[in-house]
Amino acid sequence: MRDRLTPAVRTSVLVAMCAGFALAAGPLAAQPLQLQPPKPIAAKPAPRLVLPPPRPPGLGQPRAAAAETAPAPPAAAGPAAAAAPAPAAPVRSKPAPPATQEEAIERLNAYLNSFTTLQGNFIQHAANGKRLEGRIYIQRPGKMRFEYEPPATTEVIADGTSVAVRDKRLATQDIYAIGQTPLKFLLRERMDLTREGTLKGASIDGDLLSVRLEDRTTLGGTSKITLKFDLVANELRQWVVVDPQGYETSISLYNLDTRRRPDPGNFVIDYQRTL
Repeated sequence: MRDRLTPAVRTSVLVAMCAGFALAAGPLAAQPLQLQPPKPIAAKPAPRLVLPPPRPPGLGQPRAAAAETAPAPPAAAGPAAAAAPAPAAPVRSKPAPPATQEEAIERLNAYLNSFTTLQGNFIQHAANGKRLEGRIYIQRPGKMRFEYEPPATTEVIADGTSVAVRDKRLATQDIYAIGQTPLKFLLRERMDLTREGTLKGASIDGDLLSVRLEDRTTLGGTSKITLKFDLVANELRQWVVVDPQGYETSISLYNLDTRRRPDPGNFVIDYQRTL
């Protein structure tokens, strides 16, 4: 039965070479023996020295032990190498709370004076329980627009001199002086909350700073205004206005952008509508 050969096993075949001698038969002659010169014998090549293959590591050892003694593969280099762990992101330190009421006001003043344009989304909760949403645009000094999403039909536009309150469904438009509105502090070129009205106090609840003001120059009497400022995010989050009749309206802000410049067409009042 033939043995099946594998690539790792080879069989050496020994070939025996036999030399034959031919004898010439015939009568013996009485003549001198003629000696033939001996034929030169070809030199045999020196045997080639074949070294045994290197012994595989762990040969004859248990599998676990062989794994321990086997040399570790070289570390990969170049793009295939494992990336070094990224350095940990620096931990953002929480700003220290203002020590005094004056420091709290100055921090909010600094934020309000840090930009000239602002746009973003708002959510309005009115005294009658209605919840409205929309976009707000501000360009200081003096320009502002509240653009309400449907089904609301109201627009509020300040063009630097006046404030127009439009109702697109009723086709009406009322005009007021900016100084008569409680939000004129948002439209100043330079903000100083201590001069905008009577400062009633400031408090901190967690990361939220609340500053309370009273404005006695608004239309109809005194309005109470509360500004809520996120000390960590450094953003105005909300304001709450209580009008002279006691009705409360809150505006919450999000997705604020102070880098993009609003379209100038957002702040145009068509005074012909009033006429």
